[in-house]
Amino acid sequence: MRTGDPVVSILSWLSQLPLLDRLELAALSGWSRSAVYRAVESLERERLVEPLAHASDLIAPTRRFTLTAAGLRRLAESEGISAERLLHERPVSEQARRRFLGRIDALAVLYRLCCTLADIAFPIQIRCYRAMPVDLCLRLADGRTIALVRLGRINERRSLARRLGRLRDGAAFAAVLLVAPDETRLRETARRLRSFPQPCFLALERDAAKTGPESLIWRAPSAEVALSLREALDLAGPHRLWPTERPPAHVSAPAVKSSGCEPTDWMLAARLGPSEKRCLDLIGDWPWLRLDHLTALLGVSRVRLRGLLRRAGERGLIVRAELAGRPRLALSDRGLAVLARRDRASVGELRKRWSAESIAHDAAFDWRNIKGTRSRQLLRHLDHTEAVHGFLTALAEQSRKNSLKLIQLDPPQRASRYFRYQDRLRSIQPDAFGVLRREGRDQPFFLEWERRAIRPSTMALRLAPYLRYYASRRPVEDHGGIPIVLVVFERGLAADHFRRVVREERQRTGLLVPICISDRNTVAEHGPLGDAWRSTDHPGPGLPLD
Repeated sequence: MRTGDPVVSILSWLSQLPLLDRLELAALSGWSRSAVYRAVESLERERLVEPLAHASDLIAPTRRFTLTAAGLRRLAESEGISAERLLHERPVSEQARRRFLGRIDALAVLYRLCCTLADIAFPIQIRCYRAMPVDLCLRLADGRTIALVRLGRINERRSLARRLGRLRDGAAFAAVLLVAPDETRLRETARRLRSFPQPCFLALERDAAKTGPESLIWRAPSAEVALSLREALDLAGPHRLWPTERPPAHVSAPAVKSSGCEPTDWMLAARLGPSEKRCLDLIGDWPWLRLDHLTALLGVSRVRLRGLLRRAGERGLIVRAELAGRPRLALSDRGLAVLARRDRASVGELRKRWSAESIAHDAAFDWRNIKGTRSRQLLRHLDHTEAVHGFLTALAEQSRKNSLKLIQLDPPQRASRYFRYQDRLRSIQPDAFGVLRREGRDQPFFLEWERRAIRPSTMALRLAPYLRYYASRRPVEDHGGIPIVLVVFERGLAADHFRRVVREERQRTGLLVPICISDRNTVAEHGPLGDAWRSTDHPGPGLPLD
């Protein structure tokens, strides 16, 4: 039986981990759920804590809590220290509150993982960090420290490498637990961590948020054997270092909650619902997306989409543009900032690449007047951009009708693969990457929508990067299986020529690349999952998904 006052205990935990909900407070503090619920109700009545509604794809709707200025003073009195000291030593200032609210989706997943760890090694201590490469650090009852790291879905290869490099060169922990947004990112991170000087264990974010300590979801970088969280902790090292950060120079007490209806930038992540967040993620992945394409990718009705876009538009998160006779969508600078804060990415770098806003607002809206370099390139080649979007839309719709599930769909910036071949760094740069699942089996694929390769020599140049990639061991390392390369040409004649080039290059090099070839009209007639494909590697006219 716990002794002491649950009210003080809850205030203390909220001063260390803002935005905990009541179930997380019960798991971490050790108090019963009924005691926590009563204490939180009392704190709300006295206005010592402030509630906030929250939900995401991985976290069911819940109420999270932060300390008010009055709650901060009450905690300082109970601990016998000054409120000013608490503001500098713990994340209870207004500045910290805004930072945590921007990352509320990421923190919610990490908090659930902390609760799972508490089931194994209660009691635990936890610290949050602002600038270190780790998100949280836990101290177990035996003194060992465990670092928690979440990798965001918009973090690109370069930012991921920088963060892992800082983690390698920084403080040593008994173990590092990393959660990744998808299987591809998890495998890429595992490869980078094989020579890491301390034990590391990786899991998918959705598994870490929803499973218990005995679930076999964790894996070491160099092993495919699945481990439970309990087994991973048993393999952790002896390190007991408890890293510290320099306290912030400027802090202020939590501000009074605004009575206005319009949420400020740092409140947007908390105010958005799961469907709105999925909508923003898709628009962010595929700028200049048509409304009908977005409807199909989300799998919602047009009425539902209008409601989602109305709220996003009112909050200034999207840019609407009339291009080639159709309305299209991209994220505004404000929308990009919401995603960047969630995933600990640089807002400035993200806007430099993907801003869809005009350089000169009084000038005509065309690709020359767009701020973001990559967004400008996609708009410049709008026909190609729209063709890729249309293919993926048709694939999503047909998958739902054919008992398949499109579990992953990556835009070009995440579909690229970098690898070593003959002591040189090489890459493939597809237009998209995805994973189709049928009856528990996954089939990864790359998409190349080809418009310019009309001569055999040009076709051979387009094929060469894939020959090098499949000549290495990387396809299996990256995806756990062999991905199919889907190549779509504008015209059927070019597709026939490319089949001949593939056969010739196969005879010349002896390398086998699983390529399926089609053209725009045939794909439009039969659909991406129909009898639209031809290949030299399998006899049937469709995709080899079985």
